[in-house]
Amino acid sequence: MAIETPRGLLVAALRATGRAVYAINPLAVARYRERHSVARSKSDHTDAMTLAHMLRVDAHLHRQLPKDSELCQAIAVLARAHQDAIWARTKAHNQLRSVLREFYPAFLDAFTGRFALGISSPEARAVLRIAPTPAAAAKLSVSRIAAALRRAGRSRNIDPTAVELKAALRTPQLRQRLLVETAMGRQTLALLAALDTACAVVVDLGQAAAEAFQQHPDYAVITSFPGLADSTGARVLAEIGDDRSRFVDARALKAYAGSAPVTRASGRSISISHRRVKNDRLANTGWVWAFAAATHCEPARLHYRRRREHGDRHAAANRHLFNKLLGQLYHCLQQGSVFDETKAFSQMVDAAA
Repeated sequence: MAIETPRGLLVAALRATGRAVYAINPLAVARYRERHSVARSKSDHTDAMTLAHMLRVDAHLHRQLPKDSELCQAIAVLARAHQDAIWARTKAHNQLRSVLREFYPAFLDAFTGRFALGISSPEARAVLRIAPTPAAAAKLSVSRIAAALRRAGRSRNIDPTAVELKAALRTPQLRQRLLVETAMGRQTLALLAALDTACAVVVDLGQAAAEAFQQHPDYAVITSFPGLADSTGARVLAEIGDDRSRFVDARALKAYAGSAPVTRASGRSISISHRRVKNDRLANTGWVWAFAAATHCEPARLHYRRRREHGDRHAAANRHLFNKLLGQLYHCLQQGSVFDETKAFSQMVDAAA
């Protein structure tokens, strides 16, 4: 069966019957349709015939949907939802920050500069809830600020922090007119409610994804890698799956993740660049994974520094490290062995010694 989407009830029903399902990229279907007609005509019957011809002629060039386990599919749902929730939280944070810059710069300076907590922190959201405008902040007492910090879960240095916050929020600043400021305060409370919801969703989905991931047989192998914990490890498993036959070799996995370069050759012109067509979720997770590995694993950091000294910019060096780690992950999953940095970075370890 050929279909233009890899998910949905119809796909689940087809796979439950044991049929081989091929998910064909709609862009590839459109290009294949032009082999038979350039009139740009389109109909459901024509699309069905096009999909049928693609499998009849070029089935060896396409891949079946992977036969992932039910647990892996559940982890994929939760991990992707968690990643979407983080992006939604970032969007809500940016919207709130943009509004605060327009009329309440003292609050931003207090929580992003002096205390470095960020306006997404529980403390900042608790204080903003009781003081959504500069006028309300001017009336706050130390006891009210301390009570808000306690409700946010803070347990240390509450009174000194409350005193500093009171002084910071009363710092002289440019002000909007009273009615405009009040209206922007109402808008701030609405955006704050959205941010509160986004933060709660991130925590809930993160816990659910971690609990499901910890039950998977590949948990020990994946989390043995530097930079991969419950959250990032679940995302990696969600995108590569647990079907060992899904990727022919490590190079196929690297191309799927976008970490391997792509070569464009025509005549005497040859260019090598990074891939733009890739699994964006896996590439995003790989960026975080490589950065964390270079921060906490000395051989990985040395590998990153060697790429920088070779002339790579930060993005290229980070992607090169992700490419190396991904190949090692493929090998460890195939062999069922955990990560060993002395084997993975033998040249780096010998150089450091």
